Amino acid sequence: MRRALRLLPLPLSIAVCLPAMADDKPLNWGLCPATEVIPAFTDAPTPVPGQDAAAASAQREQQPTDIEGDQLLGTTTVPQYQGNVALRRGDQFVGTDKLSFDTDTGNYIADGNVRYQDSSIRMVAKRAEGNQESDTHKITDIQYQLVSRRGNGEAESVDLQGAVGQMHRSTYTTCDPSQPVWKLTAPQIDVDNDEGFGTARNAVLRIGKVPVLWAPYFKFPIDDRRKTGLLFPQLGMSGRNGFDYTQPIYLNLAPNYDDTLMPRYMSQRGLMLDNEFRYLYNGGRGELLTAYIPNDKLRDRDRGRVMFSGYHNVDSHWQARANLAWVSDERYVEDFSNRLLGVTASNLQSTIGLYGTGKNWTAGIMADRWQLTDYTLTERALAYNRQPRVYFTWDKPLLPWLETGVYAEAVRFTHDDINEKVVDAEGEYVRNGTVTRMYGGSRLDVKPYVSFPFSGAAWYVTPTLAYRYTAYQLDRGLADDIRRTVLTSQGVDVTTASAEQLRGNTSPSRALPIASLDAGLFFDRETTIGGKSFLHTLEPRLFYLRTPYRNQDDLPLFDTRDFTFSWGQLFRDSRYTGADRQNDANQLTMALGTRFIDQTTGRERFSASIGQIQYFDESRVTTTPGGAPVEKGKSAWIADANYMVNDRWTLSATYQWDPKYKREDLASFRARYLMSNDGVVNLTYRHRINPDGTDLLKQADLSFLYPLNARWSLVGRYYYSLEDKAPLEIIGGVQWDSCCLAVRAVARRYVRNREGDLNNSIQVEFVLKGLSSLGQDTDRTLRRAILGYNRDDLYLVPPSNTGVTRDDYDPNLIP
Repeated sequence: MRRALRLLPLPLSIAVCLPAMADDKPLNWGLCPATEVIPAFTDAPTPVPGQDAAAASAQREQQPTDIEGDQLLGTTTVPQYQGNVALRRGDQFVGTDKLSFDTDTGNYIADGNVRYQDSSIRMVAKRAEGNQESDTHKITDIQYQLVSRRGNGEAESVDLQGAVGQMHRSTYTTCDPSQPVWKLTAPQIDVDNDEGFGTARNAVLRIGKVPVLWAPYFKFPIDDRRKTGLLFPQLGMSGRNGFDYTQPIYLNLAPNYDDTLMPRYMSQRGLMLDNEFRYLYNGGRGELLTAYIPNDKLRDRDRGRVMFSGYHNVDSHWQARANLAWVSDERYVEDFSNRLLGVTASNLQSTIGLYGTGKNWTAGIMADRWQLTDYTLTERALAYNRQPRVYFTWDKPLLPWLETGVYAEAVRFTHDDINEKVVDAEGEYVRNGTVTRMYGGSRLDVKPYVSFPFSGAAWYVTPTLAYRYTAYQLDRGLADDIRRTVLTSQGVDVTTASAEQLRGNTSPSRALPIASLDAGLFFDRETTIGGKSFLHTLEPRLFYLRTPYRNQDDLPLFDTRDFTFSWGQLFRDSRYTGADRQNDANQLTMALGTRFIDQTTGRERFSASIGQIQYFDESRVTTTPGGAPVEKGKSAWIADANYMVNDRWTLSATYQWDPKYKREDLASFRARYLMSNDGVVNLTYRHRINPDGTDLLKQADLSFLYPLNARWSLVGRYYYSLEDKAPLEIIGGVQWDSCCLAVRAVARRYVRNREGDLNNSIQVEFVLKGLSSLGQDTDRTLRRAILGYNRDDLYLVPPSNTGVTRDDYDPNLIP
């Protein structure tokens, strides 16, 4: 019986073994020549649009092989095809000038202009021979080009024995052969397709003609299976750390969990060991980050951190989540952060809980804890721990004009004791051994409501009536402390007061109704400006709030503070963040908004809004006994405007003006210019004052990505505090891009501690497109500093990230 001739098992896995090390970042290939290294074969099957290599491989296994040629010679057992020989099966194609095949022995020879193509690779070779029975093959003088992604190379020969093969004198690059900026070469690569890894010997990476990396022996994956091994190192230099070298070591422990060990050497601080452990399973994932540095020279002590984040989907309604963080000392975050956030962060929060959501409800039970990370403060600056917190919300439209709901929460608050500090002779903050006891308590907060949403095509009116009941069970020490504060605010000398006078109420409560009326109108008209058709809207809105006064001086302050006055505050039923205070109110918000919408594109070209609160009565509830009330009269004006001048220019501003004190409470201006060549310029000014009228901040921020041409671009940021008359961060850098190589060099000068000291650093990164990168991650630094450096960052939902998988399920509930 005549054997069926299979397609030649050409070395797809070997040909792609080097590019399998490529990363997953989206790369810019716009500078590459439009021509392909190996043009598509005209007589090969047309690829199926959108079909990946795995699907094509599975499909071809079920299809027969068709053979054709100009002449068929030889015998029935040793047929010889000559002239335009073509073999096709599914997406696979083999072409050659001459093919002979011995059906008895299984020997074959393809000689002259051997060509191969499928959905992943395209290649040419001088000769291929082997035996299909023993599954041995030898292919000589190979050139290949990847189809599924960019990459090409060549090899002197390939030997295959079943799933094992050898590649001799092979190369790989993503560059065009006419511009070989970098190339990876190896005299020998052994590949085991069953095991899914390759072994390269004496591999050399060259940039231009200069060898920059030599590896006498290393293993790497040739498919999606991960393998243990070294990752590319990270290099850096800074004034605080000195020479900074990190060598990641990847450990593939199991298909669903792995570990990356990252030894890090800092010449001015010592050796540090970072570690990242990740796990993934159906319905959950997690990540554990640890770090340890023995005897940090900067602080002369052992230091470390532990961080964990993960979740588990219990079912379609419930999810368990945890975000835990711990550091060894109060300076750790500042000393190991290269961002301004590390200087300003005063605490770390750890949370763990079970959260649920349904059609009309949300619920959860959680706990959290706060750790101090600001050495200038004491534990007094920390929020109360919630251990635990249980909450439930329910709302349901009963009729088109009737909606009802309830919010309920029960919390137990605790707080770490305060270790008092003093400033020593050297200006250092040190603990003096005095410990102040902190007391806690429990709180129940229930707020049912009923709402009547009436609306029409151009109007709406929504009356809402709520009732809020809040009750406490306080530790005796906290109740007595609150009582002393109240008496002091009333002018009573607590040192001479009787014990009965100083005894606080451990079970205070508060109950009051809250009524509001929200109403608005929508006017619109068509208009023409500059020859363009616009839809112009005018949207007045009124919000009336009425809440009676209740004396709340005997209530604690666990998690409550004043909201920062903003546009959203105009329409809230409370000016406080938590349940410990509910302000009395007899006030009316008057607001007006307008928009201009381009009728051709649907884009909102201009929007503006302005609003103010009219207080008919004094609002007497304050966070502290005897505090200044909100006086009768008018609040500050709040105005906001956004103007899209064209598709490139965007201007926006926010402004608050207090007519009572005739002062500017807040001013913010933002301008962005998007260039046609992916450049961007951002200019921002921010000014905010404290309640006493002093400046809280006054800052200017300029950042840009400015392409000089297709290859060269400049990046920079100048972030300056006008109040302190000092820079907060200065970045200057240059980028060079080519078809297959990008180089970024960035110099930074930024505030590194709370004293305002500046740190200098230099970051250099070589991006070998389609392979990996060498150096520090400058992309992360620049994306943080320059909004729009990556255009995806300008979108709430980036165009490149609009999909979702089941494993990404997150109820996004109230934390």
